[in-house]
This record gives sequence, structure tokens and C-alpha cells, in this order.
Amino acid sequence: MSVLVVGSIALDTVETPFGKVEDALGGSAVYFSASAANFHPVQVVGVIGDDFPDGALDLLSERGVDLKGVAERKGESFRWSGVYSFDLNTRETLDTRLGVFADFEARIPEEYRNPRILFLGNIDPEVQLNVLDQVESTDLVACDTMNLWIDGNRDALLKVLERTDALLVNDEEVRQLAEEPNLLKAAQWVQDRGPDTVVVKKGEHGVMLVDRESVFFLPGYPLEEVFDPTGAGDSFAGGFLGYLASRDEWTPEEIRTGLVFGSAMGSFAVEDFSVHRLAGVKMDEIMDRVREFRQITSFEVRAPERQGA
Repeated sequence: MSVLVVGSIALDTVETPFGKVEDALGGSAVYFSASAANFHPVQVVGVIGDDFPDGALDLLSERGVDLKGVAERKGESFRWSGVYSFDLNTRETLDTRLGVFADFEARIPEEYRNPRILFLGNIDPEVQLNVLDQVESTDLVACDTMNLWIDGNRDALLKVLERTDALLVNDEEVRQLAEEPNLLKAAQWVQDRGPDTVVVKKGEHGVMLVDRESVFFLPGYPLEEVFDPTGAGDSFAGGFLGYLASRDEWTPEEIRTGLVFGSAMGSFAVEDFSVHRLAGVKMDEIMDRVREFRQITSFEVRAPERQGA
């Protein structure tokens, strides 16, 4: 059983203080699948225009990603352009041209309808609901969203949450969704609407997991060089859910380990523009980074010995 991702496939023009690329491969489904394919077979549903460069998706198919669900439509492909600030924490969107993605109607092939894990990328909640209606069975449904849908299509988004096991959003989005400044309370608000698990992404500051029994926090991996943070969240999701799909059981320990693998994949993604780093990463590199995560987060607890008593 595969991991099924339904999301955007885009051509990104990105400028950071460290360089610029034009019409680079991007989109939530691309970053997710490039990451998840390191752990488990992935199937993709998305749409591209007839102007999409020939062979641009070959780096995914070469890693075993199933692209039969990617439809080509007459018209312009989804394009996004943005500029990041010097600290890479804020960005300005210069242009968004949805093209054929504006009328995206996800059609799930018959052989895709029983995935082990379904990831609904950051797309219109109405499309997410349509996907849920087409999928016949799955062990876990995870989804992403953004402020555009939280503000503009809240009712449909809440219906999606009712049918979702895990929500993966950033700290700004979960606060906006719950109308609650406290992250823990905001995550609990989301849980009351359906998902048992809420994963709050905090960029370079790490990630927080809130489930029904506990809270877990993982810091961001300390990198000396960051070139492009575009797609880091989707790369994290791909690593997290791809790892879980590769495991027989989803114990609390495995879920926490999945967060580490997800964070490792997110850290690789930002080391180069587009998905170039993800497409070339090796499993021994991934394991080395996971072991480094273990080292930087491990400590022993000893009661202090009071001096001079």
C-alpha cells in the first residue's frame, strides 16, 4: 500500500539573499513526494499545463514516484514567485498565477483509492473533501491548510477536519484557525474538531506534536547554510508520513521517531533550491542526520547535590 498525495505541482521563481532560480520545480505534491519516496512508494495526483517543461518530473519517477495521477490540461501551469528576507523567516509573494490549477478537480485513479496514508496538500478544502469521497479506505488521513482557506473557506475546512486523523500546520495557521494565541490550547481546539494528532511547524525553531496523551517538542536542526526554505514544510510532511508508512505499527515512540525523520528531510530541503537536494539525498546521509538529532536532544537527569549543607 502506497502513500497518496494530492496537491500542487508548480513552477517557482524564488529569490533569496543567496541566489535566484526561475521556473524551478515546486509545489506541495512535488516536495512531499521527493521526500516521502525515500521511505515508501508514493502516488501523486495533481495537474500541470501544456507548457510544463518536458522531463521536469523525471527526477521523481526515477525515485519510484508513481505519476499516473498527474493530469495535463491545456493552459498555463501553476506559477509562483517570491522573495525572502535576509533571515529567511519572512517572504513577499510577487506573483501567483494559478493557471490550470484554478480549476483543479482531483480525479483519483482506481488503483490509488486504498492508500495506507493519504496526505491532502495545501489545496482548497472543497477539493480535499472531493478526494475523501473518492478514497475507499486508508489507515491515516493527514492534511495541510493555509490562511487563505482558513479565512475564505472555513466551513469546508472544518468538514475536512472532521474526517482527518492528523493536521500539519505552522504556528501562525493554527493560531488563526483556533482564534487562540496559545499554541497548546489552539492544538487542543483542533483536536475537538476531529484530528487526534496536531503537528505544529515552527520553522527553524522546530516542531511540536500534540496528541491525546502527550506533548512532544523537537528543535530545528542547526544548519550552517540555508539557501531556500520553500517547500520545507511539505518535505517535513513527506519524511514524517513516509517513515510512518514504512512501519508496521504506529506506537507513540514510532510517531516521535517519524517527526525526527521528517525534520531531517526538511533540513535537507532548504540546503538547495527546488528539490535538488532531496532528489539526491542518500539513506546513509538521512540516518547520519537522524543520529545527530538524537545527540543534540539527548541528556541525563540528575538531582543536584546541594553544596555547603
